[in-house]
Amino acid sequence: MEKNMDFPQHFRCPISMELMKDPVTISTGVTYERKNIEKWFDTYKKKTCPATMQIIESFDVTPNHTLKRLIISWCDSRTDQNPSSVSSNSDKYEELVAILGAIETAPFKVSYLRKLRSVIEVGDDQVKEDFKRSGGVEVLVKIIVQILVENSDFSSFRACEEAFCVLRHVPFSEEDEIIPQLLTTRDCMKSMAIMLQRGSEEARFCAITTFQKLGRADYQWNYVVQDQGVDFFKSLLEILSDENCTKASPCALQVLVQVLEASKRSRLKAIEAGAVCTLIELLPDSNRSKCEKIMQLIKLMCECAEGRLSFTEHGMGIAAVSKKMLNVSNCATKIGVKILWLISSVHTKERVLEEMLVYGAVKKLVALLQIGGGLSTTREKVVKILKLHGRTWWRYPCLPGDLKNYLGLLGINDSS
Repeated sequence: MEKNMDFPQHFRCPISMELMKDPVTISTGVTYERKNIEKWFDTYKKKTCPATMQIIESFDVTPNHTLKRLIISWCDSRTDQNPSSVSSNSDKYEELVAILGAIETAPFKVSYLRKLRSVIEVGDDQVKEDFKRSGGVEVLVKIIVQILVENSDFSSFRACEEAFCVLRHVPFSEEDEIIPQLLTTRDCMKSMAIMLQRGSEEARFCAITTFQKLGRADYQWNYVVQDQGVDFFKSLLEILSDENCTKASPCALQVLVQVLEASKRSRLKAIEAGAVCTLIELLPDSNRSKCEKIMQLIKLMCECAEGRLSFTEHGMGIAAVSKKMLNVSNCATKIGVKILWLISSVHTKERVLEEMLVYGAVKKLVALLQIGGGLSTTREKVVKILKLHGRTWWRYPCLPGDLKNYLGLLGINDSS
């Protein structure tokens, strides 16, 4: 390494102003060359941070491996020893490394994170790859988990929010093995859950998109369900119900689908968090895409006894589902029939059957038998429902004559 190279300021030790070879971080969050800070503490007997002049209570030092890698990477890119490596870097590479170095060494990180975000946001795929290759995700994760520290302050929380905003623009998939591993550590998942609960609107959106990316990378949700439990689902449901979270809401819905499809335990936790009631209330005003996902979630929860109980006790569940059948899409209709089958096939209460008749579910079921299209399997389930409860519905005086006639064609009457 040439001593006269123009190194980024944050690669220099604040004491000697020379390039750091063995950077270590002290309790104030400032990074120094190891030999210099040890001399400051041990030889000069100082009890303050040289850069901030804060009183030091703990004199422990932590090796800053991420910054060391950044320094080595930056130096390699400035030499002629490996031209092919230099040519593969984007024109933003040196700027990225310098910003990451500043984030690692500076006690107040928000402004540098915003600068980093502006570079990543407009950068092409090569810039994003440079960011990942330079250890950028590791830097962000260190900031994200900092909010779990007992004495973390508002600036740490703001830095965490900004880190999520940067992470939103970083693509990763199942092939990026390291990134999912970094993001799915216990502390990182806890921090993401906290951000869903307490972050700004933008930070919540960025956190939920991170969960969404993890789902696409085939993340196993059992851990987060076990560790965060009901609170995790309450956070997602709150985002869904918040009219101001227009960007985050579709992402939260997709994450719910991914989580609930993963295990029965997740469905039970969601039911406990009030998901069935929340989704029923959101269903009437939902568009096609949202409607299909909401009905899929309700169907998944109705596969549990607790979910069926929550659905039938709501009062408007049957009405909301029935209204969407034959009015949205074949997919929504199929899911609606499955929901009606689940709630009417096991220990059905008289009240449930009455609501199915009063709110038009029975009429929709009969109409399904009269239409063509790719609904053959669905029609088979409809016939099962009608044969199972047709006799009960026949006895109701409010059963329309055309429905009674059609039930009669199926061999269903008051004497069947």
